[in-house]
Amino acid sequence: MRIGELARKTGVSARSLRYYEQQGLMHSTRSVGGQRHYAPTEAARVEIIRRLFEAGLSSKVIARLLPCVESDDTAVAEDAFVAMTDERHKLTAEIDRLVEARASLDELIDINTRHRRRIGAA
Repeated sequence: MRIGELARKTGVSARSLRYYEQQGLMHSTRSVGGQRHYAPTEAARVEIIRRLFEAGLSSKVIARLLPCVESDDTAVAEDAFVAMTDERHKLTAEIDRLVEARASLDELIDINTRHRRRIGAA
């Protein structure tokens, strides 16, 4: 199928599909005229890639995880598991940092609120 058809079928833009290919996440063949052609199985691959991006993973991490989809090798599956749990730990640390930042901002908002009341009452 051509890129436009794959884009319509998956709900992913042609631009994103070209990016996925540029990053080595998927592959196409080229027609004599240079048009991309994708195997029907690429639609399922695009769905997996899209979900991994939605999970906040980078294309580099996704490239590391994709072999797990096509392999029954336990070492490959273990590598994917380790990569995903590492990314989850990073997300958790970032969430913790953001929660702390929000708490600090809440304190500053409270200080500012008290200050505005004080100067408004004077």
